[in-house]
Amino acid sequence: MPWRGTMVGMQTPPSSPDLPSPELAGHLLVQCLIAQGVTHAFGVPGESYLAVLDGFHRYGEHIRFIVNRQEGGAAFMAEAHGKLTGRPGICFVTRGPGATNASIGVHTAFQDSTPMVLFVGDVASDQRDREAFQEMDYRVMFGPSALGMAKRVERIDDAARIPEYVARAFATAMNGRPGPVVLVLPEDMLTQTLVADVAGRLPQPLARVEPVEAWSDPGALRDLRQLLLKAERPFVIAGGGGWTPQAAQALQRFAENWRLPVGNAFRFQDTFDNHHPQYAGDVGIGINPALAKRVRESDLIIAIGPRLGEMTTGGYTLLQAPKTAQTLVHIHASAEELNRVYQADLAIHASMRAAARSLEVLTAPVNVRWEAWTQGCNADYLANLVPSVIKDLPADSERGLVDMPSVIETLQKHLPADAVLTNGAGNFASWLHRFYRYTGLAAGFKTQLAPTNGAMGYGVPAGIAAAIVSQGVAGLAGEGRVAFTIAGDGDFLMNGQELATAVQYGAKSIILLLNNGMYGTIRMHQEREYPRHVAGTALANPDFAALASAYGYAGVTIRKSADFEAELLAALARPNGTVIEVVLEPELISTRGTLNALTQAALKR
Repeated sequence: MPWRGTMVGMQTPPSSPDLPSPELAGHLLVQCLIAQGVTHAFGVPGESYLAVLDGFHRYGEHIRFIVNRQEGGAAFMAEAHGKLTGRPGICFVTRGPGATNASIGVHTAFQDSTPMVLFVGDVASDQRDREAFQEMDYRVMFGPSALGMAKRVERIDDAARIPEYVARAFATAMNGRPGPVVLVLPEDMLTQTLVADVAGRLPQPLARVEPVEAWSDPGALRDLRQLLLKAERPFVIAGGGGWTPQAAQALQRFAENWRLPVGNAFRFQDTFDNHHPQYAGDVGIGINPALAKRVRESDLIIAIGPRLGEMTTGGYTLLQAPKTAQTLVHIHASAEELNRVYQADLAIHASMRAAARSLEVLTAPVNVRWEAWTQGCNADYLANLVPSVIKDLPADSERGLVDMPSVIETLQKHLPADAVLTNGAGNFASWLHRFYRYTGLAAGFKTQLAPTNGAMGYGVPAGIAAAIVSQGVAGLAGEGRVAFTIAGDGDFLMNGQELATAVQYGAKSIILLLNNGMYGTIRMHQEREYPRHVAGTALANPDFAALASAYGYAGVTIRKSADFEAELLAALARPNGTVIEVVLEPELISTRGTLNALTQAALKR
């Protein structure tokens, strides 16, 4: 039976299939996942949840358990799946070390507003509170006191209540600001034999949960319209979680009706189509200076979806906290997020689908006074696509010299419009952020998977997850969508072991690995603050091409830009995955300058 995944914007299963009756609580848990439309779960096996693994075997025609090589990679894959589908990505790990390894994916899901459920196999109930083998208090570890991990942490002690807990976890993960939920599973609970109630009925999965829509207050929408009519230089910042293709389409119609410039929040660059004539660029790290100037000069900021965190707001200076110089309208799915950091002039509590649908019918005037402003914002964006003249680069070096803007131009030329592009954290990602033009979610599919929490090691497992879950999806040709990852040398080695996972499941990703022999972002900051004091940032790397080949990927190394196109085309054509290592000149530290320029500027201070 072919695997049928679901992607954002695609039709979801109408109902759960008829399944054999569960015998154990672990079987019932898997049934509940199937009832929620789950097709893939990611994890590393543990003896604490063997009964669940038996459930995956029992219902293997309906759900697939993907075996990862490290829990951090598994959690990243689940988080990426949540981004792609808009429904909770599922991860299973064992207690103690398994949970701590997976915590990086939970933190990513929290800061990225991604629905996810982490299941943790736990010590047996009769061993609890004795510091048993690998025992931890997960409410303390992941709970609200952590200020940035899970939305909810619960332990299931009664097997009959598994359906209740699973349904609540899905509702919590999707409602309001999407995010992660942790469910703790005592080992002895999972092995319980299910007992019928007084009416002879065994516990049954609850119906599929759908996210609740929060609709905009009509009075607030009237106030927003009045603010727009008074504005001279309005600007929209779109992003955050909870977007669907339909919501993105409605956002586009709202922007077109009012002729508004739109910027995408940090690492939500596919929220609004980058090819649209009203697109102004990404508001995040390494922001286009002209765009930063536009945001500062705007007299009305309409933030639709983003929580306006540190990266989008330039460390809370581009938009001054707690009260902005610009009039601020903040639309968010979580009432708790509104007026938490920024005191908005108009705060609107609404989910993205409901908000966008309300905005698209907001009556616009025949003429607006800011059309030239909008055109100027887009002109600034297009000008930023022209590569900067970077002085002081050597004509050649032992490590080679690669023209990165031309590499990204080659990607734009050959990757299909629905390709999924993934990255972790590091200066290497700035080449995509600045020069790649993402297809917007309005086209029906998500094209960017990237961690707003700056988690290194995210891109490789995220790309593999995208390749796995799109295999055999109705409406996609061949093996599914192209999954393309850009990684740095340090970034790749944090989760490169997941190439084995890709090969095991016949998934194909293409990885562009930029090797400059250092932790480049930290080296950049180091040179800026402590010039010529190099410590802790140099890397001695393996033979990446040989390492890729050992896993079953094709591995190639190039030193010249002219060689990239042929290798990309070969990678797209071959049936297995490919790592294309690009040996990069260390001086080329960013899209705008060199290490030496940073050194000289720092020494002059």
